[in-house]
Amino acid sequence: MTEMMRAVEISKPGGPEVLTPVQRPRPSPAHGQVLLKVAFAGVNRPDALQRAGSYAPPKGASDLPGLEASGEVAALGEGVTDLSVGDKVCALLPGGGYADYVVTPAAHCLPVPEGMGLKQAACLPETFFTVWSNVFLRGGLKAGERFLVHGGSSGIGTTAIQLARHFGARVFATAGSADKCRVCVDLGAEQAVNYRDVDFVDVLRAEGGANLILDMVGGDYLPRNVRALADDGRLVQIAFLNGPKIELNFAHVMMRRLTITGSTLRPQSDLAKAGIADDLRSQVWPLLVTGQIAPVMDQEFALDAAAAAHTRMESSGHIGKIVLRVGG
Repeated sequence: MTEMMRAVEISKPGGPEVLTPVQRPRPSPAHGQVLLKVAFAGVNRPDALQRAGSYAPPKGASDLPGLEASGEVAALGEGVTDLSVGDKVCALLPGGGYADYVVTPAAHCLPVPEGMGLKQAACLPETFFTVWSNVFLRGGLKAGERFLVHGGSSGIGTTAIQLARHFGARVFATAGSADKCRVCVDLGAEQAVNYRDVDFVDVLRAEGGANLILDMVGGDYLPRNVRALADDGRLVQIAFLNGPKIELNFAHVMMRRLTITGSTLRPQSDLAKAGIADDLRSQVWPLLVTGQIAPVMDQEFALDAAAAAHTRMESSGHIGKIVLRVGG
């Protein structure tokens, strides 16, 4: 291993053009961590928020963007006993994925599913950790319930549709074009609503209301989500693409016994993330091995083309996951 590595850093807050290829010292794993030689890195909305200056890394995390990657274990920190140098893994990262090497807690690594390539595996951690923790743990989705996911053709959406359908829910999704709606239906959505043409509130109310909604839009969607929920329904908020502030009449929440909750993944404790990883290993990874579910891929970019990858993501023209090819 060389002492220096390629990386893409955020030169200053701004648009995709501030993503700058640089040389950085290679990090070293601390106690409980592994050093991962990155093959592919996933590109996610939080990366763009960090680039814009509105999502600071947690204390002690790398300032480089990149919250998930796949590759090969290159070195072990003290205390790591359940992984070996040379193991092929995908991992949830505290940051730093846009680089040749990155460190992350060993407990946040999962094996590359048998039969899956490293490019696909790089698409798994951020979305699967997010969906599992918010839809099933926080949202408590049960078989037979009506589940609505906004942004159904996104990485989060395509993952949520597949998992919710597999575990017996009736799945509804919103998307912004006929092609994107078709993808949602192909993945298992009972109905996909083109939000440019149809009001999702009317669709869900006609079905009796959603028992659970997963939303990353926010803004004016918040009161509409409340109207779309069934009595005793739950709304889980994971992002605010349309802004975090809106006027809401909480009398409807009280009278209909609704629950509004939400979370972000990155600031959670290492222990909490390790618990999610354990759940995924036992309950979801076998489904990936058998091909019952699979990540949906959009486009691959070279590491030094990270700015183009962000432009693609922020255009909202993509379907599924975007990845950076680092060493794969």
